[in-house]
Amino acid sequence: MKPSSLPALDQNRARAVAAEFSAASVLVIGDVMLDQFLLGRVTRISPEAPVPIVHYARSENRIGGAANVAHNVAALGGKAALVGLIGRDASASMLRDALSGSGLPTDGLVEDTHRPTTTKVRVVTDRHQQVARVDYEDDREAAGGVETALVECASRLVAHAGAIVVSDYLKGCVTRRLVGELVVLAKQQRIPLLVDPKIPHIDYYRGASLVTPNHHEAEVATHTRIRTDEESAIAARRFRELAGCEAVLITRGEHGMWLLDGSVEGVLPATARDVADVTGAGDTVIATLALALAAGATLAEAARLANHAAGLVVAKFGPATVSVEELLDVV
Repeated sequence: MKPSSLPALDQNRARAVAAEFSAASVLVIGDVMLDQFLLGRVTRISPEAPVPIVHYARSENRIGGAANVAHNVAALGGKAALVGLIGRDASASMLRDALSGSGLPTDGLVEDTHRPTTTKVRVVTDRHQQVARVDYEDDREAAGGVETALVECASRLVAHAGAIVVSDYLKGCVTRRLVGELVVLAKQQRIPLLVDPKIPHIDYYRGASLVTPNHHEAEVATHTRIRTDEESAIAARRFRELAGCEAVLITRGEHGMWLLDGSVEGVLPATARDVADVTGAGDTVIATLALALAAGATLAEAARLANHAAGLVVAKFGPATVSVEELLDVV
C-alpha cells in the first residue's frame, strides 16, 4: 500500500480530539523507574584511568519507565492510573514523592521487599553528554503473591480506564499471567490494550490491540532488515503475525513511523527539528496514542498526534513530557 494512504489530520480535528483529553483516562501497567541524573563539569581526564573527572554540580530525579508514560498522559491533560513494582528503599520513597508532586497516584505501586526499586543513575556533563550509567535492578519476573497483587491492582483500576498501556522494560513487572489478564479485562471493558514491547516477551502480547516496537526490535523479531518503507511494511506484517496483535506501529527515529492496521497502512514522516535526547521518547509515543484513542480518535489520528509528540519530546533533556498546547501548535 502506498505511504500516502494514511488519512490526514487537520488542526480542527486535532483540537476536537484534544478537547476530550481531560475526560479520558489511561491505565498504565509496567516497569516503573527512578531516573537520577548527576550533573557536573568535565575539565580533565583522570590520571588513574582514561575516564573524565566530573566535578559535581547538582542532581535531578525524574520519573522513568512506565511511570513516565503515566506522567506524559497527565501532562497532556488526561487522567492516569499506574500499576508497577517497587522495593522498600530510598528510591521508592523518592519515586513516590516525584509521582505525587506531578499529581500522579501511587496506590497502584506494589511493594516487593526482595528487590530494589529499578533506578538508573546517569552521570552527565553540563553539555548533556552522558559519561556513565549505573543501574540498580532485579529483573526476575514477579511471582506468587507479588504477581497476584499486580493483577488485583490492575483489575481494580481498569473500570475507569478508556485505554490500557503495558510498558515493558524487562524489569520484572510484566508477566505472561498479568498480560493475559489484561487482554481479558480490555475485551470486557471494550477498550484498547497497547503494548510498548520487549522482544523476549513477544508471545506474551497475543490479543493486544496495538504493539509499538522500535525498528531495532522489529528487525530482531522478524529477522528482517528495515531501511525503506517497503521493508517496514513487510516487517510490520510479520511482527503482527508473531505477536498475535491487531495492529503494529514501528517507530523508526529520524525515518518516522510505519503504521499497520486492519484498515490503514502507511508512513508517518519524522517531525523532529532538533534531537537532544531520545530517552523516554517511546513513553511519549504510547502515552499520546493511548490518550488519543481514549478520547475518541481513530488509530491513524492517534498515530499522527503521537508522531508530532515524539518530534517535540526528543528536543528535551532526559525523560520529558509534552503539553497539549505544544502538541496543537505543531499539528
